[in-house]
Amino acid sequence: MKASPDTERNRRRRTKILPTYMQVKLAITLSVFLLAFLALIYVIYRQIRQNNEEYNRIVLSQRQASYDSRTIPFRRGNIMDRNGTLLATSQKVYNLILDPKLILSGKEQRYLDATVRALEEYFQYDAVEIRTLLTEKSGKSYLKYRKELGYDEKAGFEQYQKDKNREYYRAGSKERIRGVWFEEEYKRNYPYGSLASSIIGFANGDGTQGNGGVEQFYNSTLIGTNGREYGYLDADTKLQSVIKEAADGNNIVTTINYNIQSSVEKYLNEWQKNDIGSKVAAVIVMDPKTAEVLAMASTNQYDLNDPRALDPAVYTDAVLLELGKKEAVGVYRREHPEQPAITEEQAAGYYTRDELLSYGQQVAWNQIWRNVAVSDTYEPGSTAKPFTIAGALEEGAITPKTTFECKGYIELNDGMHTWRIRCNNREGHGVLDAEHAIMRSCNVYMMQTAFLEGAENFIKYQHIFGFGEKTGIDLPAEADTSELIYNADSIGRTALATNSFGQNFNVTMIQMAAAYCSILNGGSYYRPHVVKQIQNAQGNVIEDIKPELLRVTASKETCAFLREAMFQTVESGTGKLGQIKGYHVGGKTGTAQKLPRAAKNYLVSFAGFAPIEDPQLLVYVIVDTPNLEGEAQASASFATKLEQKIMNEALQFLNVTPQGDTDPEDSINKNLSAQQEGIVQESRSTQTAENGDTAESAAGIGDGEALESSVPETGEPETDERISDGEESGLPDAVPGEDESSVSTDRE
Repeated sequence: MKASPDTERNRRRRTKILPTYMQVKLAITLSVFLLAFLALIYVIYRQIRQNNEEYNRIVLSQRQASYDSRTIPFRRGNIMDRNGTLLATSQKVYNLILDPKLILSGKEQRYLDATVRALEEYFQYDAVEIRTLLTEKSGKSYLKYRKELGYDEKAGFEQYQKDKNREYYRAGSKERIRGVWFEEEYKRNYPYGSLASSIIGFANGDGTQGNGGVEQFYNSTLIGTNGREYGYLDADTKLQSVIKEAADGNNIVTTINYNIQSSVEKYLNEWQKNDIGSKVAAVIVMDPKTAEVLAMASTNQYDLNDPRALDPAVYTDAVLLELGKKEAVGVYRREHPEQPAITEEQAAGYYTRDELLSYGQQVAWNQIWRNVAVSDTYEPGSTAKPFTIAGALEEGAITPKTTFECKGYIELNDGMHTWRIRCNNREGHGVLDAEHAIMRSCNVYMMQTAFLEGAENFIKYQHIFGFGEKTGIDLPAEADTSELIYNADSIGRTALATNSFGQNFNVTMIQMAAAYCSILNGGSYYRPHVVKQIQNAQGNVIEDIKPELLRVTASKETCAFLREAMFQTVESGTGKLGQIKGYHVGGKTGTAQKLPRAAKNYLVSFAGFAPIEDPQLLVYVIVDTPNLEGEAQASASFATKLEQKIMNEALQFLNVTPQGDTDPEDSINKNLSAQQEGIVQESRSTQTAENGDTAESAAGIGDGEALESSVPETGEPETDERISDGEESGLPDAVPGEDESSVSTDRE
């Protein structure tokens, strides 16, 4: 019998799959459960991954009651010179560890006597001392007894222990040497002691932190990650373990040339100890094409292997107490900001002698660790003159043929005082063009040039050449000179005049050296740097540090003119002592009168480079306050002679081919006239200054003329910038942000 339609529909309804909405709900529910399950798996995985070491420790400790764990130290990366000479390395040493609990555990002291006897016989340690320590620490399993043993000592004792224990076994004795083992660590070592101390710096005991230099700046590159060994001790006290290996630090290849660095330090020490000496002297040697630092040093040197050792002949207790009293005044001010300041004598009564000595010691350390070339500031003097000329040429304020007459001084009135600002030649140089102004280091020419250029442009080029700005060198504690130069609104006519020849503003050595490099390479300002390459622990290169071009400072034509002018400065101007037989050397002398001017203390300098045709080296030297009285200090020859010795050796080390004794003028100046035409063509006698006056009236003091004429002979050029005895120089006591000393001793 055929089923009715209603019956058929009911049968189909009963056998129909779940409705669509139920299917969706079920799918969502299953998805939620699946996601929760996956999340649970992930959480468990993370817990196991993060606590793997702890779980292993628990499991292993359950397997054996005697559990031990130790750190596997990483090896701090090496520091090398550019040719692979090791300047800093880490040597593996061993700490002798005693396990008092194990040593005292043997019946009838069978471990104690044998172990103490072994330590006494092999190392000549005091047996009574060892027994006393073991008894006092009887409940401990770790006692560091001796540090920094060598591998031979460690291996020798282990063999001695093995042989002795074999003898005891063969003799049927129950005595054994037990509970002595060696813990590895690394000791930082500087193979050449004080060499390049201001560049390298030093690391602390465990190698985790650098102090100063590359050690500090590249600390995160040099350090690695400690490993760990953990497990259980078997019957022979050997560790059956799980090991997580240490990851060693990366190696650093610096730009330093070991030979040049050694030469620099040799001549600095010679100057300080055998010649006149000075408060401080410092040198930077650079490759002008890349701004790589080939050497950097000062007379503040210290032993990197013992950085806290002070020369007792220099830092006597009396000296440390004086330094300590000065420091204590600042300490008191920081500790009692609400109280009135105290004097040094009051500080001596408030703090104990030991506290004052401690403060003085810290000041002394900071003095010898300080990198003079990067952290100290000073007024540069006449070495800044090429940059004054460069800015004026670039802006068209003068041409190379523009002349001014130097009568030995100019007079300026700042509204409160009339300043007679003198040239280094009190009688005057006569009429000079730009080249002869650099050769003879004429202050008057520079002042007239700055007046034509104008304050705004002058300050602009100070910044273009990097003054008032950090260079960004890869060394710590670079001085901030942003407040030690004027801005266009604050610089008056007197300050503009003195700034033009390098007084009344402050720079650092690295700023000056980097600026000179840009002139020597044709106008490219590269960031100075001391690291060339980073390698992994296996010696494979992982990063090449290329020269970083920051900006263009001047045109190729201006740079070519300045190089030629500085060559003539060495050939027949103030830098004649910088000549080197067989090489065409250029350079610029500098003599800066320090603050306070009345004290008549001087910082002298010389920036030299060679060869003129293709500069390979810049050697910049400063000598701060020679050990002479008053104006006898004011001789740039001190720095020039030092530079000449260093340059002479450095050229040999770099295998720079001598040019011979032929006059290079033909090859250098072949296109000089054309280059000069590319700078400025108009006559300065008719050019209109920014204020609408002619160039002649813009100079404005009646001491100079802007004339396009030939330069008459004015006699034999000076061979030095020595300021004549007698009258004052006329320099105001004013440097932005400085009111005590020309050289900063506390600015970082």
